[in-house]
Amino acid sequence: MRFTVANWMTLSRVPAMFAIVWLMNVDRDSGWGATVAFWLFIAAALTDWFDGMIARARGEVSSFGRFMDAVIDKVMVMGLMIALVVENYFMGYESFALALLLGMLGREFLVSGMRMAAATKGLVVEADQSGKVKTFVQLNAIGWLLGARMMSQDYGHLFSAADRWIISGIHWIGMGLYGLAAVLTITSGISYFRRHGYVVLE
Repeated sequence: MRFTVANWMTLSRVPAMFAIVWLMNVDRDSGWGATVAFWLFIAAALTDWFDGMIARARGEVSSFGRFMDAVIDKVMVMGLMIALVVENYFMGYESFALALLLGMLGREFLVSGMRMAAATKGLVVEADQSGKVKTFVQLNAIGWLLGARMMSQDYGHLFSAADRWIISGIHWIGMGLYGLAAVLTITSGISYFRRHGYVVLE
């Protein structure tokens, strides 16, 4: 196995996640941390699309690439969602957001465990369409919430009191997508177990 451009793009999402979390936690009076966090996240999320496209175009699709892409997606998404809860991105609904996050974490561990059990039997549980949709919604939820903090923290001075509803609207969209992501994550996990649960129930 050799490291290709696509594999490096996939792996780049791990240091990007740490940088985003750090930027979310820096002193809010130090300037543009929220803006840099938002655009770094957009760049990291785009690599999730470009790495597969580049690998297919260059004929470099590999088992390592498919495996690491799935794992790193989970690491980045769950890491950032934990940071969102810790850094109070939910306007007083942190306890509810935490409960949803625990449900999503539980699903990811259970599905990953099922995949490992399948692998011991020589079976491969590929990501299906429901899993891809939930990842897309998760990434959108994170983006909207980071965007709301960016607008409020770094560009809030551009909005009059009467226009603050715009920032609030962006925030509520992010929270709504977060809730939808939790529903899709849990229901897609149920779907996986209905189709592949026999590998751990035999």
